[in-house]
Amino acid sequence: MSDELFKLTATEAVRRLRRGEITPLDLIDALEARIAAVDTAVNALPTLCLDRARAHARELMANRRREAEGEAGWLAGLPVAIKDLIDVAGVRTTYGSPIFSDHVPSASHPLVQRIERKGGIVFAKSNTPEFGAGSNTFNEVFGRTRNPWNTALTCGGSTGGGAVAVATGMAWLAHGSDHGGSLRGPATLCSVVGLRPSPGRVTRGTSNNLFSPLSVQGPMARNVPDLAMFLDTMAGYCPLDPLTFDAPATSFAAAVAAPPRPLRVAFTADYGGRVPVERETKEICARMVRKFEDAGCIVEEAFPELGPVEDVFLALRSQHFVVERELQLQTQRDRIKPDIVWNTEQGLTATPSKLAWADRERAALYRRFADFFCDWDVLVTPGASTPAWDVMQRTRNEIDGVKLTNYMSGSVITSAITLTSCPAVSVPCGFDRHGRPIGLQIVAPARQEATALFAGALYEQACGLDKLLPIDPRPGSAPT
Repeated sequence: MSDELFKLTATEAVRRLRRGEITPLDLIDALEARIAAVDTAVNALPTLCLDRARAHARELMANRRREAEGEAGWLAGLPVAIKDLIDVAGVRTTYGSPIFSDHVPSASHPLVQRIERKGGIVFAKSNTPEFGAGSNTFNEVFGRTRNPWNTALTCGGSTGGGAVAVATGMAWLAHGSDHGGSLRGPATLCSVVGLRPSPGRVTRGTSNNLFSPLSVQGPMARNVPDLAMFLDTMAGYCPLDPLTFDAPATSFAAAVAAPPRPLRVAFTADYGGRVPVERETKEICARMVRKFEDAGCIVEEAFPELGPVEDVFLALRSQHFVVERELQLQTQRDRIKPDIVWNTEQGLTATPSKLAWADRERAALYRRFADFFCDWDVLVTPGASTPAWDVMQRTRNEIDGVKLTNYMSGSVITSAITLTSCPAVSVPCGFDRHGRPIGLQIVAPARQEATALFAGALYEQACGLDKLLPIDPRPGSAPT
């Protein structure tokens, strides 16, 4: 049985759990076998907690810890992977940092508590760059995570471990986080789906940046219905996060399953040349976005003006790093990777006038997007500016002939959307000439996750690429 269970969709696995056709222990056994078979090739799940998972499973099977049964997002004992950036009680949690290489928290993060209350079983921690900073998943504690479509390539970052686990059948669902594209980028590079929710949709719990909308928690899955179900698990008010609000009356799973309806789809490959995007990526996305027309949608090229988004994002992100890392730099600077040191120092040297300018520009950008969505249901762009690159290369140095100035410069296609507080879902749309996955980013108005997910499901049905998963890791070489 275990040879087939890992191939189920998350929604089908939950359906079988509810019917009593399988047990959570069956699923844990299936994952243990799958991890043993494939993870040595990709290094996605460096920390397992299978004994803890089995103990939780037995509790559910004894009709305990089921107070949320019947609520939207009830997982009924489905195992899930948690990114190694948030705490799981009694489980080694390193944040990808040698400073915390032996850290074992005594209490779980509020989001983990919510997932477990909704019947999710934590069975593993997924790999991440140090403190989640970077578009290539590697750190000094666990090493590099590799792309399963070609193990010579990066899986992206920072939810790289989660994306690889989902793509290879080592997880049905993976938790992640997103600041400049950390859910959307790895989803695109690994041909899975990931959602950056609006700020406040999902609790960030213990973050020191509780009043910043930049960094959010969110779901990753193999298809959009699974993604919607996991968002239902996560969403809702949390008294520890002042930005959170109640879950919607209509579940996201129900919104995705609604009858098809035509949408007004705006598409841009690069915002009129404003954002560097690799040429073949632009060509594939421009061709594949026409799949929306098969579902009766209107597709036209249109986009809002971005303004100086790269400078605005860097200024605001750097202040975010000051809040999180300033005190660590004072005492353990030599144990923190250079990108984080640089980003924090950018914030420490920023003037009040520069920060005021960045906030004014962010507000103006939000208003331009709000006006734009008066005419369009969704905005579609490439999910990443390039396909995956050499896993041994820290980050991209150049895109389509444009030299990149810092480690975040290659993520403008996603970080620009971060500034708008709009939800965005990444869905696969094909492969380049080297067999590397390409994806689309589908952006909806603020707090309209249901629209983004509905559009993603509509596209997925037309495209069918989710049927390729899960895959066995494939060796290869990095294209020059």
